[in-house]
Amino acid sequence: MTPKIKALIMEARDMDRALTRIAHEILERNKGIQDLVLIGIKMRGDVLAERLAAKIKNIEGTAVPFGAMDITFYRDDAGTHKPEKAPSPTVLPFDVNAKKIILVDDVLYTGRSARAAIDQIIDFGRPTFIQYAVLVDRGHREFPIHADYVGKNIPSAAKEKVLVHVKENDGKDEVVIAEEGA
Repeated sequence: MTPKIKALIMEARDMDRALTRIAHEILERNKGIQDLVLIGIKMRGDVLAERLAAKIKNIEGTAVPFGAMDITFYRDDAGTHKPEKAPSPTVLPFDVNAKKIILVDDVLYTGRSARAAIDQIIDFGRPTFIQYAVLVDRGHREFPIHADYVGKNIPSAAKEKVLVHVKENDGKDEVVIAEEGA
């Protein structure tokens, strides 16, 4: 079923500007890239993490390691419903111990995905700290989670969906609000 789009919130150039700003904010807050790594939450946070890594490399002239994790088995509803598709592998080509981790996701909503990702990271080791970067913060928290870096705050109704499309997965870059059931 094709979702019924209510509003276009961000176009490709808006997403790119937001990621550029977030890259600069990450560098400023962390005083450079020493011990910095990016971990994206699959299916779109990993794409955004890779884009942020490229932007940081362009700014600093040095690559920042990045990885991707599938949080399917760390979700608090794991086992209560069948995943839409088979989990994909978590790829962390670095040790998380003593690293400054920037966890990257597309949308911050209830905070449950962030909590699951943090649990998974801790199973891999003990980072110096974990900061959270999201393209969109839509509110409606169920857990006490906040983003350290936000591309755009979007007030939305709980019955709406905020959909982030990235060209690598969806053929285009955009953020839209769709009707529930989409």
